[in-house]
Amino acid sequence: MLPNIFDEKSSWILWILLSVGGYLVGSVHFCRWIPLLVKKIDITKDSRDGNPGAANVFLACGWKTGLFCLFCDMAKGFLPVFAAMKWLPWTRWPIVFVMLGPVLGHAFSIFWSLRGGKCIATIFGEMLALLWHTPVGLILAALYIFFSVAVKIDPHRRRSIVTFALFLPAALVCEFFLHQTAVGVGCACVSAVAIAKHAVMKDDGA
Repeated sequence: MLPNIFDEKSSWILWILLSVGGYLVGSVHFCRWIPLLVKKIDITKDSRDGNPGAANVFLACGWKTGLFCLFCDMAKGFLPVFAAMKWLPWTRWPIVFVMLGPVLGHAFSIFWSLRGGKCIATIFGEMLALLWHTPVGLILAALYIFFSVAVKIDPHRRRSIVTFALFLPAALVCEFFLHQTAVGVGCACVSAVAIAKHAVMKDDGA
C-alpha cells in the first residue's frame, strides 16, 4: 500500500530509482570482486564455466567467502523488490521493471562490458522478498530440488534451463489467480533472462 508520505509523482520517482538503482547494484559482481580483493583469485578465469557466481566462489575460496558472496548476490535482488513492496503499490506494472533491474544488471553488467552471470542467486533474492505476499518463490525452489534430487538433470546449466522454462508459465498462472498479474509477468521476465544466459554459457560439469 502507498504510504501517505508519497504522492503519485514521488511514487513514480521511487519506481524509477528502484529500477535504475537495482540495475546499477545488480551490475556489481560481488562474486568476482570480493575473491579478487580477499583471495587474489579471479573466478571468471579460474573456473570451468567462467561464471561470476557463488558456486565458483565456494569452490575456489571456501565456504566463508562463498556464503558472503551468495548473501550479497541475493541481497541485490531482495532489497529493491522488498522496498517496492513496502513503500509502493507493488501490484502495479512498474514492479516488472524493479524485478528486471537487478537481474539485467547481473546478466549484462554496465561495469563489465555488458557481460555477466547466470542470475540464479539474484532471482532467489527477489523470490524471498516476494514471500511476504506470494508463495511463487517456493515453486522455483521446489522445481530446483525436484530436478536436482528426484529427476536429476545434468549438467547444472541444462537443469536451470528446464527449471526456469517450467517456472515461467507456473508463475504466470499462480499470480493470475492471486490477482497479482504484474508480479507474474516480472517472474516470467527474469526467468527469460536466466534461460537466455544459461543457453549461451559453457557447461560447468555440475
